[in-house]
Amino acid sequence: MAHISPQTTVLHGHELSYVDSGSGSVVLFIHGILGSQGQWAHLVDMMDDDHRVIVPDLFGHGESAKPMGDYSLSAHAATMRDLLDHLGIDRVTLVGHSLGGGIAMQFFYLFPERVDRLVLVSSGGLGREVNLVLRSATLPGAAQVLSVIASAPVLSRVEALGRGASKVGWRPGADLSAIWRGFSSLNDRESRRAFLATTRAVIDVGGQSISAHDHLTDALPIATLIVWGSKDRMIPAWHALSVVDQLPDCRVELFEGSGHFPHLDDPDRFALVLREFIAADPTS
Repeated sequence: MAHISPQTTVLHGHELSYVDSGSGSVVLFIHGILGSQGQWAHLVDMMDDDHRVIVPDLFGHGESAKPMGDYSLSAHAATMRDLLDHLGIDRVTLVGHSLGGGIAMQFFYLFPERVDRLVLVSSGGLGREVNLVLRSATLPGAAQVLSVIASAPVLSRVEALGRGASKVGWRPGADLSAIWRGFSSLNDRESRRAFLATTRAVIDVGGQSISAHDHLTDALPIATLIVWGSKDRMIPAWHALSVVDQLPDCRVELFEGSGHFPHLDDPDRFALVLREFIAADPTS
């Protein structure tokens, strides 16, 4: 797999890191909470021979800046709009995972004329239910708890346990690996503050606090692909079905046995499904 070095641009006084590779119709990939552009790296390699692929680190994540400020869905969507403006890109296929799915839907709600197609992967914003781990980030004292969990001594101890387990043949699945990398990135105060602000913008103690259903019925018809893992323990897969009635031009792909990261569990199938979806709807 070819390694593509990220670029940076300054938006509103803060550095945003992104990958821009290939040429053709544009696909913008948006990662989720605790994610980064690295979770899409294999798809850049699979897509950029005939598509232009844009893969940013959201503010507060990865190599992008982690400023104080607004981490709402609308703020993230506006940042994506500003990045596209900077790159001179008018229209895109949006691919959003988890929180990124919520951002993709908000982007479509705010800037419908700029979206060709919508791909929602294990998406937030389609129901109240969400894993207790993310709900606990909204509780008082979460910042202090997180600073202990993400501290070097705790992380190194867990890593040592993992190495011991791997010697006896245990291999972590895609979900565990991705979540571990996410928590490992929270070893500084700015990253933890951004994580809590992002989480609290979309989740409260009872679950997801933002619903796209209010907007879906009013939205313009758009070709939509929903991908979910049947064993998603972060957001239940049945949320996918709740959209079908509201978006008539909607296709659902269930990845049997996959968890919250179906694009990491089965990247070849994901790339194939995505390519077929774009080819079947030759909007651009």
